[in-house]
This record gives sequence, structure tokens and C-alpha cells, in this order.
Amino acid sequence: MTVTTGSFTPTTNTNTQPTPAHLTRKTNADQVLITGWASHKDGISHTVLATWPTHHPLYTSHHDVYHPLILAESIRQALTMLSHTAHGVPLDHRLGWQTFDTSIVTAALNTSPGPGTIRMTITHTEAQQHRRGSRRFAAQIMATRDDQPLGIARIRYIAHPPALYNRLRGTHADAHTATTHALPPGPALPLAERGQQTPLQQAVLSPLDKPHQWQLRVDVTNRIFFDHDHDHVPGILLLEAAAQAAHAESHAVSTLPTSFNAHFHRYVELDTPCHIASHPEHRRQPGQTSTLITGHQNNQHTFTIHTTTTTTQHP
Repeated sequence: MTVTTGSFTPTTNTNTQPTPAHLTRKTNADQVLITGWASHKDGISHTVLATWPTHHPLYTSHHDVYHPLILAESIRQALTMLSHTAHGVPLDHRLGWQTFDTSIVTAALNTSPGPGTIRMTITHTEAQQHRRGSRRFAAQIMATRDDQPLGIARIRYIAHPPALYNRLRGTHADAHTATTHALPPGPALPLAERGQQTPLQQAVLSPLDKPHQWQLRVDVTNRIFFDHDHDHVPGILLLEAAAQAAHAESHAVSTLPTSFNAHFHRYVELDTPCHIASHPEHRRQPGQTSTLITGHQNNQHTFTIHTTTTTTQHP
């Protein structure tokens, strides 16, 4: 999926209402990006507003450019909020991504002295209720920043009621217990491999003695990825792992992901090593590469993420 200016039909609905922070499933108010929302007359579309911080340990670590994951997190918070407000999903249901496909206009990621206004037009193309109480959703998102094209996305996600989720997850269902039993984080990749764009605190890969492979490095004390206890590795951390793996393969001064096409096949557990593998595909055009990143845990395929990055090569 590629974003172009012709992909956008901006909305001008400004009659938004504020968003209670707890509906984004964030416990730290400093990590809440969503500020308001409004329904459209068609009954299936909504406008969600967000404000991006001028300084952030992860999202502004790319030297005058926002990390594209800030858009992914804005979308995650928006969909979580809408699931509870617009679609009536109870707060005790457990939400999870199935697919995440997004493309970003890199010029719109430049930081500025003050916060910008992010406007997301979200249309739910599917909202299905299943017999056992699960809800399956599909959504399309068009995002602008200060009324200029920012990115588009397509996402499929699911909401499970507690009883069904507990049966699916078995002994891993309790978030506090799973967090307590998480493996300690391994060593981070050396600075030369992870790049200046990835601070040590945000490093999510550990080296292995195998080419193009790493172990997922999970630090449950990192309050960006683990704002609260989780029973599995969050999808946003897996996207960051894909971005860091693509950078490590690039041998570039810096990289910036411009698209993600992710399929989450299984939950990635906290108490077992997860191995990440990179499969460089091709150079789409000068300064742009495409990489396939896969995850395996307990001899099972857990996720697949195609990512496209723009690169600055070493002189």
C-alpha cells in the first residue's frame, strides 16, 4: 500500500468531544496522544484528533524527524477508544491486532517547535459479532498533519471477552503473572549496528552468532512499550523490532521506515526466547530498501513484517 496525495479526502468535522485517557488503555497520561473524536453522519466513520509531543524518548529520537511508530501508536489508541465508545466493546475485553498495513509521507514527519494537529478519518468496513462474544473489526485510516497528507493504514483487529481470552491464552492469560515471569532483557546490539537513532533504552534486539538473526530483547520496565502489565509482547514493540532489524541490515548511517505490512500469527510470549530473522528483498529505488522480517518462538511462526525504509548510506 502506497500513500499519495490523491489518497486523501480530508474531513473538516470540528465538533469533537474530549477523549477520556483510560479509553486508550494507557495508564500514564504522558503517553496519551488522542485528544478528541467525533462521529460522521454515515454511521461508520469517525474523526479522531491527536497531538504529538515535541520531545519523546522514542518518537523524537530520529533527529528532527518523528519516528513513524508515533502514527502507529496514534492509530492504536484511536481504535481502542472507538471500540469502547462507538462500538460498545466492554472495557474488560482484550484487544489484539491481526494485521497492520500502513504507508507514511516522510515529509510530514519533520518535527516542529510546537505540537501539530493530527486528524485521523477512520472508517470501519467490518464490525462482526461472533457467537462466543468475540468482535472482529476492519478499519481504514487516512491521517493528516496540519491538514497535509500524513499516512494511510488498513488494520484488522479482534476483541475477545475475558472467558474466551482466558481459554485461548491458558497459563499465559494473566498479565501480571506473565510480566513477572518475563525473561530478563539480553544485551543490546552495539551502537554501530543499532545506529544513533536507537537509544540504548529503546533497543529491542540482542545479537546472535548467526547472520541476519537476532533475539528479541524485551524490557518490561520500559514504560513506552509496557505502560502497564501485558500477558504478551505488544505489537508496537514487534514493529520496532522490524525497524531495528531492517536498519541493522542496511549498513546505513540512518534509516526511516516508510511502510509496514504486518501479519501477527501468534502471541509472542514473554517467558520464552523469540528469534528474529531478516530476509532482504530488493532495492525499490535509490535510497529505499524493502526487507522481510519474521519471528519464531517455540518452533512456531509468530509474525511476518514487510518494511520499506529510506536510507542514508555511509560516505
